[in-house]
Amino acid sequence: MRSEPARAVLRVRRLGQVDYRRTWDSMRDFTDRRGPDTGDELWLLEHPPVFTLGQAARPEHVLDAGDIPVVQTDRGGQVTYHGPGQLVAYLLLDLRRAGIGVKRLVNLLEQAVVDLLAERGVAAAARPDAPGVYVDGAKIASVGLRVRHGCSYHGIALNVDADLEPFRRINPCGYAGLAVTRLCDLVPGADVLEVGASLAAGIAGGLGLTLDC
Repeated sequence: MRSEPARAVLRVRRLGQVDYRRTWDSMRDFTDRRGPDTGDELWLLEHPPVFTLGQAARPEHVLDAGDIPVVQTDRGGQVTYHGPGQLVAYLLLDLRRAGIGVKRLVNLLEQAVVDLLAERGVAAAARPDAPGVYVDGAKIASVGLRVRHGCSYHGIALNVDADLEPFRRINPCGYAGLAVTRLCDLVPGADVLEVGASLAAGIAGGLGLTLDC
């Protein structure tokens, strides 16, 4: 009897709270060093408070950064905030091997969050005009990617129990007055670690990969 071929795996790294610039450097280094046999990885983490400007961002969308650093980065998209209590999932994926393009990958990440929220009784949806995931018009997750050498990095950020005040210091994703929400206000007791495990499973499932935790 012939055995079935082993399924490709997605290795999960849980990094805790880590500096944004240092993590960004690590993602670029991983991407530049990887070869055709390098496995795909999903990094789950939180960042200390930081505003990041995507390639399409305009500096005037940072209204009052105060004591929070502002970093110009190489992901797609506009300005956003990262901070403790926000689950960040960085997907380091060989797109050619996976057989998908950037638009499909963005849709997959958004759908993984939509499904995660649905499992918790929260109706959410993506918007074709403004990438991310929304609940009753309020943004709960933002997405931004970069592709180099046919491989992705950066990913999606989901507000679990993050402080939302810093979002009032920017025009989130370039939209003045855009409402922002978080999971703990919709599902009391929501926890970053537990939500991270569910999100990892959803992303792996969407890619047809087996989780390696």
